[in-house]
Amino acid sequence: MLGAVVLTTVTACGAAPEGAAGATGEGAKSATAASVKDFGGMDALVKAAKQEGALHVIALPPDWANYGELIKTFETKYGIKVESENPDAASADEIAAVKSRKGQKRAPDVLDLGIAFARSGAEEGLFAPYKVEAWDKIPAAQKDEAGRWYNDYGGYVSIGCDAKRIPNCPKTFADLLKPEYKGKVALNGNPTKSGSAFGGVYAAALAGKGSFADIQPGIDFFGTLKKNGNFIPVESTPATVEKGETPISIDWDYLNAGYADQFKGKGVDWQVAVPTDGVYAQFYSQAVNKDAPHPAAARLWMEFLYSTEGQNLWLKGYARPVLLPAMTADGSADKTLLAKLPRVEGTPAFPASAELDKAKATLAEKWDKALS
Repeated sequence: MLGAVVLTTVTACGAAPEGAAGATGEGAKSATAASVKDFGGMDALVKAAKQEGALHVIALPPDWANYGELIKTFETKYGIKVESENPDAASADEIAAVKSRKGQKRAPDVLDLGIAFARSGAEEGLFAPYKVEAWDKIPAAQKDEAGRWYNDYGGYVSIGCDAKRIPNCPKTFADLLKPEYKGKVALNGNPTKSGSAFGGVYAAALAGKGSFADIQPGIDFFGTLKKNGNFIPVESTPATVEKGETPISIDWDYLNAGYADQFKGKGVDWQVAVPTDGVYAQFYSQAVNKDAPHPAAARLWMEFLYSTEGQNLWLKGYARPVLLPAMTADGSADKTLLAKLPRVEGTPAFPASAELDKAKATLAEKWDKALS
């Protein structure tokens, strides 16, 4: 999700599979279960998942949208060990791992993907259809009809800034072009691989008279930012922020808001603004690997994430859970956490599949050239 870490070395040096996990008996039933009902109820799903004893996840940084606490809570609640690999990998790396490890016990069970990757992975037949108990509460526009992927949490593109190092923190994309920000502006990864960086370029396009169907103005914006020396090709992380290497970071508001908490007392005054000239919201999507080595644990993980407990844990990480409208209506959303979310004006709009595909293709073709 985060950076452009490639999995080829990790994939190449692992042990060969001892056999396909979950291929016979109860495992086969788990691998084809499309809902809790197929297990005979939640208790039966929990039992099957505990028998598997493990869940393999990839690209889930503990400081991303409160994933650290989500993982620990799941492990404690069900006694299932979560094996977390390569936390700083990108969505593209997750898809590559599913393909290269097909049939291996080291394959990822579940995936957290940028929406463009979720849609393309579903089209390639990589995901198992599974509808969580809260399925009907997920808005229709935020899920695949067949249940191969569904949005989980999201946020807005924002500008994070260390006010101790930057006298006047930028509030808009237009501000970022000012000479005072020379050598200061970074993205969270490469937009051809990272969902957050992709969102940053899309938001810049909207700020520059582009549209969901036209991301080119966003590419041009970063090309200009690079030429004038403001944009630096350093992947923004908590470490680079703390060291002062990336004093201005374009990233999701929940990550930037989380940094503000993380750096209190560390000499970093991290301010967060959702740019008014480029308001872009995006959700990440969950999917179950069709060949998950722990198919029951994978489905239990989904149920946990879409439970009230799981959704509020994302809210605790400043992310806006997909069930927030329903939880606000029934009073189950934590009101204290809701009050802490960064302020945003207006209602978010989302690109259509064809627009996303076009934007992804345009970036793949033109990003490197624009930044060279």
